Amino acid sequence: MDNRIVALKQWSARALGTDKFDVQPATADASFRRYFRISLGQQTFIVMDAPPDKNDMHAYVAIARRFHTLGLNVPEVLEEDHRLGFYLVTDLGDRVYLNNLHEQTVERLYGDAMEAMVLLQTGGLSATATRFLPDYDEALLWREMEIFREWYLERHLGINLSSRQQAVLDQTFVLLVREALSQPRVWVHRDFHSRNLMVTAQNNPGILDFQDAVLGPVTYDLVSLLRDCYIRWPRDRVESWIRDYQMLARQSDIAVGGDDALFLRWFDLMGVQRHIKATGIFVRLCHRDGKPGYLPDIPRTLGYVYEVSVRYPELQPFLTLMQELKLPGAD
Repeated sequence: MDNRIVALKQWSARALGTDKFDVQPATADASFRRYFRISLGQQTFIVMDAPPDKNDMHAYVAIARRFHTLGLNVPEVLEEDHRLGFYLVTDLGDRVYLNNLHEQTVERLYGDAMEAMVLLQTGGLSATATRFLPDYDEALLWREMEIFREWYLERHLGINLSSRQQAVLDQTFVLLVREALSQPRVWVHRDFHSRNLMVTAQNNPGILDFQDAVLGPVTYDLVSLLRDCYIRWPRDRVESWIRDYQMLARQSDIAVGGDDALFLRWFDLMGVQRHIKATGIFVRLCHRDGKPGYLPDIPRTLGYVYEVSVRYPELQPFLTLMQELKLPGAD
């Protein structure tokens, strides 16, 4: 018997004032957290199981409440127990964006998502707000890309990089960090993609998995949404959505610059950083956490890196390295 399930039911009964409810598994994510849906008559709630030895949820609770005051549709924390690692939150339903994106819905769903993104970004405009979230600084940007080197190239593929290949990787990381840090800074969700957005009847979209939010590059969440590791759209369509976002952002005084070509460069190179990181994380989830389900997404994810690297001369050494190593995604 799962002792945490027993404890979760007992805790939920105390939080709700009744044990007359049904508990079913809800969604899982790429972490040590588990989610359960509680049905109590016509009402439903989500109980999060976040073992305290593996999760510190203080940031989640603080960010949820701050984002909620902005008007974002995030789960409202109703009860919290950091000692036990149980949290009762409102239920945003089970209609994940990924399962509902198609030609008849994508314009509306992405339009709603970009409006929510801009609202999130406005939260970081005040001087006091900039201190609420940690910086997406050079050390973090670099550390994320090192996951690619350590877990994907060395651990997963078993590649022993030569000193020349190591230097190419280092030079690429330096370029990507510099470009990211050159962008205007806003509040960044950091995983604003189709598996963390929910289709909701009011105030669409529902937004999940925001506890790693930071103060960082203005294009980061836009890349997460439009260059999603789980669904791909033609580049010309992505560029049209980028222009839609820029219009919304300017209306809300989000700094996106006056040069559309520069903004597209920011977007493209931010995407390379993110997709290098994501590839490493997908492999780490497999080998460290026993979650191989993300491995099939690697060719799509690296496909974006190939596509962008062809367009920028400064990425040619990295493109050549990927071809040398025969990394997937070139087609």
